[in-house]
Amino acid sequence: MNEFEWRRQLRNLREPVEPSRDLWAQIDARLESVESSVTSQPAQPARRNAARHGWLVAASFAGLCMLAGSILLHVRSLPSQQLTAASGGAAITSWKPADPRLAGAAIELGSAQMELRQAMQQAPDSPALQRLLQRTELQQSRLRQLEHQAG
Repeated sequence: MNEFEWRRQLRNLREPVEPSRDLWAQIDARLESVESSVTSQPAQPARRNAARHGWLVAASFAGLCMLAGSILLHVRSLPSQQLTAASGGAAITSWKPADPRLAGAAIELGSAQMELRQAMQQAPDSPALQRLLQRTELQQSRLRQLEHQAG
């Protein structure tokens, strides 16, 4: 078979071909049998599927609520656990002075204090970290006195 014969056969494929028998009669008969079987069967399987679907939706919603609640509790308790462990049980209060000149210094001292507490968790017996933390707390108390004096 050469290339010219292949091209001729390809051209013949473009033309419509009549089927050897009528397919629509069989298709129509099958559709009628499916429709009659669907109408004769009770609708209970659909109800069971709907009930299962409802329970699955409810169970997934409950699971998501439990997951969100546990994450929320974990996130809320995490910082307080870390801060109390680092400070030896002392509670840390965030302090925001009203004077804008002191507010920047307060933020810097607060972040330095937090970083030192985190470093203390890794090396709790480090005297250098303890001295730096004491200095930071002393500077913070001086800053509070300045704010009190400024009125």
